[in-house]
Amino acid sequence: MPAKPLDPSFVARRVAQELFPGAVVALGPGLPWGLPSALRNGSGVWLVSDSGFLGFQGPGTEAADGECQTVVMLSGGAYTGVVDIGGILRGGHTDIAVLQPAQVSANGDFVHWTTAATQGLFAPGPAVDMAYGASKVVAVIPHQNADGSSTILGQCSLPVDGAGQVDIIISDAAVINVSQDGLELVEIAPGWTVDEVVAMTDAQLSISSVKEMGFEVPALEMPNKVYPSALEALKDVPEGSIINVDGFAGPGGMAHYLMVGLRDLGVKGLQLISNTAGVARVSGFGAPNIIDHSILVENNQVAKATASYPVSPSASRPSAFEEAYNRGETELEVVPQGTLAERLRCGGAGVAAFYTPTGAGTLLGEGKEARSIGGKEYILETGLRADFCIIRGYKADTLGNVVYKGTSRNFNPVMATTAKITVVEVDEIVEPGELGPEEIVTPGLFVDRIVVRPPEFSAYL
Repeated sequence: MPAKPLDPSFVARRVAQELFPGAVVALGPGLPWGLPSALRNGSGVWLVSDSGFLGFQGPGTEAADGECQTVVMLSGGAYTGVVDIGGILRGGHTDIAVLQPAQVSANGDFVHWTTAATQGLFAPGPAVDMAYGASKVVAVIPHQNADGSSTILGQCSLPVDGAGQVDIIISDAAVINVSQDGLELVEIAPGWTVDEVVAMTDAQLSISSVKEMGFEVPALEMPNKVYPSALEALKDVPEGSIINVDGFAGPGGMAHYLMVGLRDLGVKGLQLISNTAGVARVSGFGAPNIIDHSILVENNQVAKATASYPVSPSASRPSAFEEAYNRGETELEVVPQGTLAERLRCGGAGVAAFYTPTGAGTLLGEGKEARSIGGKEYILETGLRADFCIIRGYKADTLGNVVYKGTSRNFNPVMATTAKITVVEVDEIVEPGELGPEEIVTPGLFVDRIVVRPPEFSAYL
């Protein structure tokens, strides 16, 4: 007679072994919500719920999420809205998604949520976003339904919510890896035999080396994000990198210290994405010798700019970028300001392209796909992604949560979501918990490196 299925708490402990320090972990409803209780205090990972919690532990009585799950918000945790959560889940910002499907197939297809009473009605909820946006998808399921039928099938019998998305199955009886070659049984629960697991799985399992499941929860700590200087934080920027550069037009919200560090590194062939290409010096926003993009242009580091304001407001005082462009030394893509913001938002939210009426019928729309929607012409714009991003905040905690001062936030929050590596320059670094969860603008899961602007540093040359 087969052993009893594992208690859900032991399944959660086995799931915890799939995590690593600093991982962003999205939890679907059901069994995945046993994971917060299995983790140790602090956990060392970012737990994300689809209702807006970022960084929590459970159970507790401190707060309840939109699904009435009670949790304890960890120091450094934050709240956000469903639109932002959708971007986090879909935009490639989650390392691991933990879901409870109703069915999983041999090639990793899954049906998320259904019951015998649904009569063809399904509830994919956030599972599809989680599965398609995460680097790894963990399916946590009972191996069999209450009627004894298997949840692991050669082919799903219901319409799938994710095609080929599951990477590993952790059930109450076994651990099964999913690959292009099919399903491989790698672990069985204590008391179970390989033959028993094979018998209750309605899909072919390959078997080579099978071990008994363990339940030791790893001790995880958040990686250090604080760097001693701009040069240290940027020293691995390669030539030809695409870099988001914050700021609006004047000195406010511009990472001057990081910009100087980038100049001092001398990396060539940079492609800048920014609202301007360096006009602060020649505008009325400050002294003529203020630090801006011009220091990179003058150092022959800029190969291209994607910007809304690439020209000086003064015809008699052209910017360094204008002069370089007129000499044929740089390329330029002009983008309306609102379109630039939306292209960045879409890039960070996993949206490849969108239609906008802005620029239709003008030079800005030439060569772009056009479509009439509701009797109005729209053009297709693509999302923007970057290799690095340098932004300016006011304060950050050691986890990377950032707050801004006044209108200096401008493009900073949206730019932080679109880069592989985001570096923030702040006036002060505080401990987790010193920034309130409602106060945080840019959650730390978007920020990879933090530097403090030295008190003696001047934004003027």
